[in-house]
Amino acid sequence: METKAVDEIPVGDIWQYEPKWDGFRCIAFRDDDAVYLQSKSGQPLARYFPDVVDALAKLPSKRFILDGELAIPVNGALSFDELQLRLHPAASRVAKLAKTHPAIFIVFDLLGQGRHRLLKTTLNERGKLLEKFARQNFKNKAIRLSPATTDLKQAKKWFQKVGGDLDGVIAKRLDMPYASAERNAAVKIKQIRSADCVIGGFRYASGAKILGSLLLGLYDNDGLLHHVGFTSAFKTEERRGLTKKFEALRKAPGFTGNAPGGPSRWSTERTGEWEPVDPKVVVEVAYDHFTGGRFRHGTRILRWRKDKSPKQCTMGQVKGREGKSLVLL
Repeated sequence: METKAVDEIPVGDIWQYEPKWDGFRCIAFRDDDAVYLQSKSGQPLARYFPDVVDALAKLPSKRFILDGELAIPVNGALSFDELQLRLHPAASRVAKLAKTHPAIFIVFDLLGQGRHRLLKTTLNERGKLLEKFARQNFKNKAIRLSPATTDLKQAKKWFQKVGGDLDGVIAKRLDMPYASAERNAAVKIKQIRSADCVIGGFRYASGAKILGSLLLGLYDNDGLLHHVGFTSAFKTEERRGLTKKFEALRKAPGFTGNAPGGPSRWSTERTGEWEPVDPKVVVEVAYDHFTGGRFRHGTRILRWRKDKSPKQCTMGQVKGREGKSLVLL
């Protein structure tokens, strides 16, 4: 079931609310001894999560289709970095990772049971069947039932209980069947966080001498400025003014800790091409996740902070914001 992003949680008796987990979406199929894991885009996942395959193979029910989220707890917190490490070509490496930090499968829908497909069944009915299925099968801690409620107050309490760790809330129509390619049956409300960052450099747009993105930094406890991400959502007229402003501020080294262009599986030819600036400009940006020492996706500038000292922009703003959502399971 695809979800459409909205700004506010919809209200009404037709809606069911669920936590939006920060993991890998996965549909799990079992037919007797055969277990298959599939990503949202249809890619096979079983070879990367042999521990989950083993847990599903041990459930009492022999035939089922479950929709859920793959996640990996590390020291009581869900770690997206550990999930990404699983996408490794060597089976021996995957097996070692699975033994060190076993994954869990958080189930939020039942799409088939026995020989019966439930795609045309309403969410309200599938929810009742899933609860019964969970009571009969989910004895292993590797397979968890995701909480769900029709009480909007309860959904809002999830945010209060786990703080910045919850990715958001999913609202689904109780009267709708499972619609894998439609977006009118479910909506997502993402939790947006903010942080004050120092501009430590910029990149020109590809093939042009006009600013393409600003490079963001945060200071650690030793006073080193680390590159943590970027922001690039500017209008054309804004880019011209920003280009002049930051070209005038060009000064090495920019970042004194981790700098742009370091080794990464996402590195490109342009990764190392950037211009350092005097780190004196502060911006407040909106972001969704901070993992592995950086913002996972691009950020959006909320405001320029002329009132803020660059040295106040520390890692403390983003550290410890992840890690409490396991209490909901």
